[in-house]
Amino acid sequence: SDWSADSWSDYGSRDKPGTTLGRTVPDGNVLFPDIFHTDHLLFYERFRAYQDYILADCKASEVKQFIAEYLGKVLEPSGWQAIWRTDVFEVLVGVVGVNFSALKAVVQLSEPFLCESQDGSFTLECMRELLELKEHQILLQELWVVYDESGEFDQTALAIEHVRFFYRCIWRTWDEEEEDEFDYFVRCVEPRLRLHYDVLEHRVPSGLVVDYQNLLSQCEELYEKFLNVRNSISSNDSDSEAENVSMVEGLKLYDKVERLKQKLKLIENPLLRYVFGYQKYGSLQAKGLRPTGAKVTHVVPWTMTAGLLHLLARDKLCPESCEDLEIQFHRDPLAAVNACYEGDRVIICPGHYVVDGVFCIADSVELEGYGLPDDVVIEKQGKGDNFFDCTGANIKISNLKLVQHDAVEGILNVHHGKTTLENCVLQCETTGITVRTSAELLMKNSDLYGAKGAGVEIYPGSACTLLHNGIHHCKEGILVKNFLDEDYEAPKITMVNNMIHNNEGYGVVLVRPVMASEMKDASAQGTKGIFLFFEETPTTRNTQPTQAGDETACAEGSRQEQPGCVTDELELYKRAETSEQTENNSEIANVLGATSAKKSQMHKKRLSELGFTEADDNLMSQEMFVSVEGNQFKWNGKGSFGIFLF
Repeated sequence: SDWSADSWSDYGSRDKPGTTLGRTVPDGNVLFPDIFHTDHLLFYERFRAYQDYILADCKASEVKQFIAEYLGKVLEPSGWQAIWRTDVFEVLVGVVGVNFSALKAVVQLSEPFLCESQDGSFTLECMRELLELKEHQILLQELWVVYDESGEFDQTALAIEHVRFFYRCIWRTWDEEEEDEFDYFVRCVEPRLRLHYDVLEHRVPSGLVVDYQNLLSQCEELYEKFLNVRNSISSNDSDSEAENVSMVEGLKLYDKVERLKQKLKLIENPLLRYVFGYQKYGSLQAKGLRPTGAKVTHVVPWTMTAGLLHLLARDKLCPESCEDLEIQFHRDPLAAVNACYEGDRVIICPGHYVVDGVFCIADSVELEGYGLPDDVVIEKQGKGDNFFDCTGANIKISNLKLVQHDAVEGILNVHHGKTTLENCVLQCETTGITVRTSAELLMKNSDLYGAKGAGVEIYPGSACTLLHNGIHHCKEGILVKNFLDEDYEAPKITMVNNMIHNNEGYGVVLVRPVMASEMKDASAQGTKGIFLFFEETPTTRNTQPTQAGDETACAEGSRQEQPGCVTDELELYKRAETSEQTENNSEIANVLGATSAKKSQMHKKRLSELGFTEADDNLMSQEMFVSVEGNQFKWNGKGSFGIFLF
């Protein structure tokens, strides 16, 4: 990079009069001077700084060296003040030098002495003794530069902010031991930086954020234990039994750390982020039956008229005997669902309902629209993770149109139990319907479109039945997630007579880890994964087939307007299209079945390694139940079926 003053004229204020940075007043009771406001930087500002000025194409082992070189070119070596912040105190110091190789500043206490601590025990003498112990050198990322209007210290404040953010949000203690074959910025910095800003801008589900933080904490804790074990082994040259035990313990810790690191990388990668599922709403408790044992019908009218009430009474409320029927009226659908107990029913009258909240359904309830789906619309407003979360044992949703805006998660998540979706329209924003592990979805006669991810995501260990649905204009039609992991069972999938069309990618995608035989191809494609695909043939892309023997006759017949030849050609096209659609269905069923068989083989191998040489195949079989018939795949951007390897 060109480190001349001109190259920095648009990054900082070296050639500009006055500061270009804001100021902020420190919190607390002590009257500290104002500090530079630098923690508000945008994504592209940090991205540019790390890529162009700080890290460039360095390897993981060169990170500290590159940062030191960067600081040596932009940091004022002395003459500025800062607030030294730790978890227990804050104190005003003056910087008299910088140890660039150690990323530390040489400081002394400022006059007058300004200090604030949690218990007020840090006196002037205590701080002097502490600095003596540290040889007056403290980490640069613990300093917040005092505001200066001249602009002379703008780059100093920005440089320290970049270092502080890097070690707080980007750097991991195990990074330096990673292989140096890849560019550290591309492999680690960029995905972690993007994840940080995706979280800030509410583009990542809150549950996934919590999972990531928990995984990161676990990984750091285990890695520290692993380092302690490794150091104890390296410092002991004896070949004792205790050392052998330590080696076994070290290998186990190493394996656990590698597994956690892999999960972290999945979440950091925007392409694979949702391959790693997380369990949510596990603590959501069902209410069960009412104390009285009664079941209530909840009615949500947009406007109630005498005629509508008469129709409701005739069709829904009193079809037979209604003497003991309890009815409650609500102003909006969300209030009605929140008032439900086990066995209740919610009837929503025609209207356009705008709700700001999440439908969390933990009991077995029925939610139905009175009329056609386009007449009963529930629209979500405001930012939020999800729209519908279902954990009830038997939930039924029918005759509704669900409209999602500005969302982070899919339009409907089935976490536990069984959810039946019938005669509904779903206008999605992010992903569509997600069927989590151990959950079951029955979706029939419904229409789903607009998902920026997959229309339907099927997790390992789930059951998904799709009958007579339309899934279209999504990123992918249906996504079947990895189930080769030993912790998961194969999903049960039934797809019959669905129309899957006009999706940007594939009609159906299977996501699974790359096998040993495919590793070479995967590495050649890079770290983001590779696709194996089966393209739709011309019959599914609206081009008519021809046969050489009939071509001349049809050409002559068309000039003579012979209807018989046109009829034959249309019949030929229909047969070819039907044949191709049958092949597509068979191909999907065969590949999913083969992957399931691979899962079964892996399971048998593990049992064999454990000493179980004779096992009942019926008891140990985990093969996927797959029924794929009569589905039509048309005009999908990449084809009817693909396999994504990661």
